Formats: sequence, structure tokens, C-alpha cells
Amino acid sequence: MEVKYTKHFLNKLEDIFAESDYTLRYEKGNFKSGYCVLNQSKIVVINKYYTLEGKISCLLDIIKEVELDSSGFSEKNQKLFKNIIENKATS
Repeated sequence: MEVKYTKHFLNKLEDIFAESDYTLRYEKGNFKSGYCVLNQSKIVVINKYYTLEGKISCLLDIIKEVELDSSGFSEKNQKLFKNIIENKATS
């Protein structure tokens, strides 16, 4: 899967989190990796000062790292989620 670093692609990734159990927030922070995942609270915090490319990279990393239940996803989000997860095996 080819990653496009555009606002539209960022919105697609944000839609995946909107349909998941996790809450996505953009806040200022001094995270070493640019993001923080609070698994117990199911909250993902991304550094709001990150560039567009940085935010997309963080979201892709988190999607590959965290177990999201895709059963409640819309058809288009399930397809995107599947492509991201399959790309994990090849990267």
C-alpha cells in the first residue's frame, strides 16, 4: 500500500479511530515517539505540533501496534485497515 501524505489520507486514518474503541486527541506533549497510547483508557495522544507527515506516520504505527476491533468499521474503513495491517507484514 502506498502512503499518501495528504490531509485527505489523514482524515481517513482519523475515521478509523472514530469508529474504534480508541479516542484520538491532538495535544502538545514531549513524547519521544511523537505519540502516546494509553491502553487502559483507550486514548491515543498525538503531538499537535507534528507535521502532516509526522501525524500520518504516527497513526500508521499505532494502527499496526494496537489491536483494533474492525467489526464495527464501515466497508471502506475495513478495506483501508486491512491494507494497513497487511502492509505490516511486508514492511
